[in-house]
Parts: sequence; C-alpha cells; structure tokens
Amino acid sequence: VQLVESGGGWVQPGGSLRLSCAASGFTFSRSAMSWARQAPGKGLEWVSAIYADGSTYIANSVKGRFTMSRDGPKNAIYLTMNSLRPEDTAVYYCASDGGVQGAEYRGQGTQVTVSS
Repeated sequence: VQLVESGGGWVQPGGSLRLSCAASGFTFSRSAMSWARQAPGKGLEWVSAIYADGSTYIANSVKGRFTMSRDGPKNAIYLTMNSLRPEDTAVYYCASDGGVQGAEYRGQGTQVTVSS
C-alpha cells in the first residue's frame, strides 16, 4: 500500500488549499479512504472519509468548509479546504484500510500552515 500526499503549504486565514493523495498497491474501489490531521502537541483527528459503500464522514470542526472527493479512475482522493483558520494548521495525512477491515495505512503527511 502506498499513499502519497501533496498540495500542502502556507496560506493566510480565509484562504484555500487543495490536498491530493495518490494511492497504489491495493484495490482502490473496495477501500475506505480518509483524511486525518495532527496539530502540534495534539492527537490525531479524523477529518473526512469516503467508505467503499459510498457513505461519508466529515468532522464537525470542518463541516461546511472542507470537501472530500474521490476519483476512481485516477486512484486518488482530494481534500478541498476553504475558509482556512489558524486552528487548521496541522500535518494532514491520507489514510486507507487497503480493503482490509480494521487495517490502517497512512501516507507521510503534508504540512498545512494557516497564519498571517
């Protein structure tokens, strides 16, 4: 399983970023895909997910601002982040179960910094 994130960076409050995750090494269509983040000194927070059955999850902390999408033919997921706040500053990880219930794989992460 390989998950490679890209698209992080620095942005001012109120700005937008789009994260991408390229997935390989497993059957993408049968796998749950997620975004999680870890802010400095804090634990991992699950941000959004799209499961193999099409159901979705979005954290209350980002609802209305972040949108997750999934591109089957490209084996990729995206996280479009709007109205960014300083508290969104974190390392963002792409994650998947790789099609195996209970398994968890994560990419190396991409840093998102929101500050003026």
